[in-house]
Formats: sequence, C-alpha cells, structure tokens
Amino acid sequence: MTENPAYDDSVPERSLWISAPGIAAIESGLARPEDVVSTHAPVLVTTCYSAISRGTERLVYNGLVPASEHERMRAPFQSGDFDFPVKYGYANVGLVAPSEAADKAGLSGRLVFGLYPHQTAYYADPATLTAVPNGIPPRRAVLAANMETALNASWDAAPLPGERIAVVGCGLIGALLIYLCSRIPGVSVLAVETDPLKAEVLKRLGADRVDESPAEGGYDLVFHTSASQAGLQTALSLADKEARIIELSWYGDQPVNVSLGGRFHALRLQLRSSQVGTIPPAQASRWTFKRRLSTALALLADEVLDELLSPDAPFDELPATMAAICGIKQSTDLRAPLFCQVVRYL
Repeated sequence: MTENPAYDDSVPERSLWISAPGIAAIESGLARPEDVVSTHAPVLVTTCYSAISRGTERLVYNGLVPASEHERMRAPFQSGDFDFPVKYGYANVGLVAPSEAADKAGLSGRLVFGLYPHQTAYYADPATLTAVPNGIPPRRAVLAANMETALNASWDAAPLPGERIAVVGCGLIGALLIYLCSRIPGVSVLAVETDPLKAEVLKRLGADRVDESPAEGGYDLVFHTSASQAGLQTALSLADKEARIIELSWYGDQPVNVSLGGRFHALRLQLRSSQVGTIPPAQASRWTFKRRLSTALALLADEVLDELLSPDAPFDELPATMAAICGIKQSTDLRAPLFCQVVRYL
C-alpha cells in the first residue's frame, strides 16, 4: 500500500448491523482507505477480538436510546443512526497490517485497541489506535474501554486511603471499580450484588465482602452501576454523612424514582454523575483521551482480570449472541456472560 493508493485497495469486511429493535445480522461489504477521514494515511486493521458492552449495547440493540441523546450516545466510529440501521460498538482489538503508513506510525504488525464496532476489518487513522502493551493478551485488551470508564469514575470520586467504599451493581464496570479501589491502602470494599455466581470472582478482584442486601450504612464513598432505581436507592441508603455517591448507570429513556427525603438532606449527601465522555476537571489540564486510554490498557496487566471474560462467542454467531445477551428476554443459558462477552474473529 502506498501513501496515496492509485489502485483499488479495498478489503472484504463483514460487520454486525442492527436493522430494527432486536434484529441484527452480519452483512458483507468492503473496507476502503478513502472512506477514512484522516490527516494521516490510513492503516488496515484485521480484528482479532471485540467485546459486547452489555449496558450500552442493550439500549442500542432494543432501540431504547432517546432521540434527545442520539448525538451524545454515538460511538466514535459507528455507522448509521439509532433510528436504524446502525453498526455499533467500541471495544475492538486487532492486528495492523504492514504498510508504509503503518511503518511511519510505528504500528506495523502491532496489536492495537480501537473504539470500533463489531467488524472483521477496517481502515483507520493511526491516531485513533492505541498499541496494546507487550505482555497483555489480546483477549484481555478488549476490557480497555471499560477500564477507562472505571478509571474516569475513580477520578470523579477521588477515593482516599482508609475509606469504606461500596459498589452497588457489580457488572463489568462495578467489578473493575472494585479492582481499582481495593488497591488503595487501607480501603475496604463492599460489593452489593444479587447474582451469587459473581461472589467468588468479586472477592478475588479485591472485594472484602459481597452482600445482596446490606443493612448497614456508614460508607464514605458509594459507586452505583446497576442501572436500576432500586440499586440507586440502596446506594443512597449506604452513604454516611456528606458521603459521595457516584452514579455511573445510564437509563436510556426509562424514568427513575428515588426517595430524596429524610436522610438525603439531613446527611448532606452528594449525588454526582460520572461519564467517560468528559475528563474530570482536576485531570483535564494534563490528561488527554489518548493518555487515559493508554493508561487503562496498562492497568490490564494483572491476569486476575481474565476472570471477567466469558468463553468466546464466534463472530459468525454474533446475531444470536446479541439476542441472548441484549434482548428484552435475555437468555438464562449458562453461556450467558457474567461480566464481559468476548467475540472471537480468528
């Protein structure tokens, strides 16, 4: 490939498209370098693994993204729109094909993470790709976007040594928050989770205790990630005087009713949102999105994080996998993921 190819440099590409609420299929097409809006010559990436982000992708799959949020909810490299059809996703790990452009970017033959949808191949501006550090397996690297979200939430919360921390709702983001917070000296972490199958994994990640319905409060910091109003009410009930409650859930078009009477005002509780699309003010003057994602990838060096990865789902079976995981009637099959569903392409 040259900097400005004078010949057809297209490659076959297959992608998952959602055509209507609850309906998805794999479609064939071509990836073309000229389709990339870039100030750099594009490079070709062949996908090895991607991951399904259950919370966000369930809303997209079922058509539950409110019209008012269509622009804010766009994934960086999605195609189509939430009115359908749409190609969505943002956890893609692939191999950069050797080329002049890849050599110039230092990416030839490198594993990279990109915020790209579920597709077998794509051309990309090298600036949109982040090299996976040596020693981190490509399967584990699909956790990068979620680790970035957890890292950003920890910045929003500013946990301190010795604090009592609770995480309400221990899906993938909650589990990664447990992992990060438990490594702060003197911190104790309560995991509030209704699925008993998750308990042992959460303890290995660093939770001191796992409880379905804790009765006591007294926590300095509470993260809420369950995307349910019952979970948010639990988070409020666990907080001590002037404690911080960090809300990471995104509810789509669903209203949330919680009681803010009584102890909420008496204890001067602080309820704050955290969203990965913005770097918190305390970090914004020094951190770029690129630096944050690179740091998130580096934080994946611990092999205990492999416990968050469910057995691979072949790419060719992705429509059925999406229906089982993200459909309104979610599958109770044992293969359904506890935390993160990995999609295998090779």
